[in-house]
Amino acid sequence: MRPDDIEELCRAVLPGTGGVDIEPLGRGLLSETYRVQRQGLAYTLKAATPNRPQFGLNFAWEVRLLERATESGLAPPLIYHDAERVLLSRWVEGEVWSPQQAALPEYLGEMARLLRRVHALPLTSNADPMGPRWWIESYSAMLLRDASRGLDPALIQTAAVHLRELEELPRAAGVVCHGDLHALNVLRCDQGLILLDWEYAHVADPLWDVAGWCANNDFESELQRELLGQYLGALPDRHEWGRFRRLLWLYDYVCMLWAELSVSLRRDASKGISRRAAELDVRLHLPAHYAA
Repeated sequence: MRPDDIEELCRAVLPGTGGVDIEPLGRGLLSETYRVQRQGLAYTLKAATPNRPQFGLNFAWEVRLLERATESGLAPPLIYHDAERVLLSRWVEGEVWSPQQAALPEYLGEMARLLRRVHALPLTSNADPMGPRWWIESYSAMLLRDASRGLDPALIQTAAVHLRELEELPRAAGVVCHGDLHALNVLRCDQGLILLDWEYAHVADPLWDVAGWCANNDFESELQRELLGQYLGALPDRHEWGRFRRLLWLYDYVCMLWAELSVSLRRDASKGISRRAAELDVRLHLPAHYAA
């Protein structure tokens, strides 16, 4: 959105009166994020990006989920929302974990407990399951519309194998998954750990979030097994471990597609996104990293 539009929006939706201070924080595929302040109170404002990709994500479901997450102390208090995909939440001060902290045993235990709380959130009647196949097909279709871009046939084939093998393993019931677990979205504040940026939340295999945290922190198999065991409350059996390792590869693949799509659609995409896409491309071609 243009700066004038953001200021007008803030004047309309922020509690209180008088001027507003606006600080851009970031711009993703789906939304722009700002820290906004009025009369000494700070908020996080998320507004839909221009030409936002239409993935079929249900905004009404996201709002209801945020309300329930707020009630459970898992998300910052939601102050305002509207049909134009504007979300206003209370700004929460806190600290993010470093990569070194995320790998410590006590922090693995905290993340496991946090994930169990997220996955215990009640499902609404209109919650649609959106597993890795859905994300892969959605991102791939958008990338293929750009005639200048192609998809790696070897990775397409590997994804198909993992999806087929995953469907042959014992399945877990779908739960609410945050879907975008990385260090900047986990905040330690006075009330404990909370999660930011729920826009990719959906219903999926609970191990999808476990795989996501491991993938985004570049955990090796020892840390992966430790976190999975902490989450399950016992050492994973061979079916659980096999399911997790396939989800790990699929999560990396989805993230690589997302990064490539970000670069394709956004000329202002950061160099870090391109670099991460390249790193994941290399890792996805190393079967030993994901061997069950």
